[in-house]
Amino acid sequence: MGVSGWREIFPKRQGIGCQDGEGMRLCELENKEVINACDCKKLGYIVDLVIDECSGCIEAMVIPKAGKLCGFFCDGSEYIIPFKCIRKIGEDIILVEMHEER
Repeated sequence: MGVSGWREIFPKRQGIGCQDGEGMRLCELENKEVINACDCKKLGYIVDLVIDECSGCIEAMVIPKAGKLCGFFCDGSEYIIPFKCIRKIGEDIILVEMHEER
């Protein structure tokens, strides 16, 4: 994904340490709920990122699948959402486009 693609996904913001008002920290992403735009399903919140060791680029975000009874008895499975599936990052949510295979 080129620089222009990043600008479309990440909203411009002003703040300390941001060049030209761009950039976002992991702690900011963790507070945004991830929603699948295909079925409007709430997937959860980001707990980790997969980063390419050579390029330093984000490859995917990791979101734990919710278990039963408020997260208890979870089987440890997680969503690994490729970065290319992110459609929009807003103030409160991250919209992704994932077609689940059945």
